Amino acid sequence: MFDISSKKRIIIKLGTSTLTHKTGRLNIRRVEKLVKVISDLENSGLEIIIVSSGAIGLGMSKIGLSTRPKDTPSKQACAAVGQCELMDIYDKLFDAYGIKIGQILLTKYVIDTPRKNNVLNTINRLIEYNVIPIVNENDTVAIDELELEFGENDSLAAFVAVMSKSDLLVILSDIDGLFDGNPQDNPNAKLIPYIEDISDEIKGVAGGAGSMLGSGGMATKIKAAQIVTEAGIDMAIINGKTPENLYRLFDGEEIGSIFVHK
Repeated sequence: MFDISSKKRIIIKLGTSTLTHKTGRLNIRRVEKLVKVISDLENSGLEIIIVSSGAIGLGMSKIGLSTRPKDTPSKQACAAVGQCELMDIYDKLFDAYGIKIGQILLTKYVIDTPRKNNVLNTINRLIEYNVIPIVNENDTVAIDELELEFGENDSLAAFVAVMSKSDLLVILSDIDGLFDGNPQDNPNAKLIPYIEDISDEIKGVAGGAGSMLGSGGMATKIKAAQIVTEAGIDMAIINGKTPENLYRLFDGEEIGSIFVHK
């Protein structure tokens, strides 16, 4: 049974489509609202960890590229430029609400080794200091992820949730949740509010990759759900276009799609 009131340590994954316009430039109004809502949730006593995409998209805009590069060095260059931009924006916006942030860049090689304990120690200490850790893939180093067909920040968020012993992973997407069909093609597609078993049927309704700027899709979210639910952690997919949806989730409203661990 899903009980939001029992959740304390929360991973919030922010995707590129949530943070930016289709142009690749920052969606200032939405990001400002997101920061305000997350700051308020932090003030309420929740332990928030953010896993943020958006570095490559912001880097593209800063450099002046109109389409996402296909070669790895160009993606790395965009990530290097965009990561500076992203953290500067977060720092300024969170500071307005008295919230401190800290940056953590990870690769799968760290998560797959005993060095992950060093990361966990850092996360725990940041939380003790009332600092929100902001985690991103170290895209200038982790070329394996950049070269995959689907983006891996959804999976990264899931691994961070497991590593940090979190209670809930919330993925903010550009869709209301998991539907039993493609809502873009089928107006009769229905939202699936609770998923207790990630069956082949559930996997089958997941689509492909996401937008031009982002690289994730519902398939990567299903993968993330498998990772966390097998570790005893629940996961929610909600629409990030309306940041106040986070309030609705933590107020106990039925919103989005909830993957309930066994």
